[in-house]
Amino acid sequence: MTTEIGSVLRGSRILPVLTVPDPDTTHRLTEALAAGGARCAEVTFRTPGAERVLATMVAHGGLTVGAGTVLTRDQAERAVATGARFVVSPGYDEDVVARCRELGVPVVPGIATATELMRALRAGCHTVKLFPAEPLGGLRMLRALAAPFPQARFIPTGGIENSHLDSYLADPAVLAVGGSWMATATHLERGDYAEIRRLTAESLDRSTP
Repeated sequence: MTTEIGSVLRGSRILPVLTVPDPDTTHRLTEALAAGGARCAEVTFRTPGAERVLATMVAHGGLTVGAGTVLTRDQAERAVATGARFVVSPGYDEDVVARCRELGVPVVPGIATATELMRALRAGCHTVKLFPAEPLGGLRMLRALAAPFPQARFIPTGGIENSHLDSYLADPAVLAVGGSWMATATHLERGDYAEIRRLTAESLDRSTP
């Protein structure tokens, strides 16, 4: 039986979304996130070294780590083999969802329309990623979708900034908020791990009732 994504996230309502160009920085990044109180993270499969980044974070042991930007069955298989505890996709793909179910890992497909949400719900995916959240209309779009589908829970991701966090977290349809504001490309390029730790801690503090 596949574990629900809410349990895997360990109750955290903040999901750091990480695109790490240099795998050699992973250990320090993981330490900064963990020191800031993060309990989970999503490593996007957008870089050649993504599997190495994922493996390093998993080996660290301080975070529940999943794979993001998973587009194919093969990527899902490789991510899970590397240690991913959950899989996130930017869109709804039946093959990816089916393979994750076979592998016994939670999958969060991306949706951008009511039609895609209906397909996800029909497949048993009651938690979806609203992507790209802000370009789609942000919280207004999320609420418009949540109204006719009260059984759906959302992890809005895409274009979300620190300033948007409180309003998203206040919505009962939001399970968690995904974003990269606490560990941006600039932070990683500069090696500003103290700022990553500070922003992570601030976000986690705001997400706690």
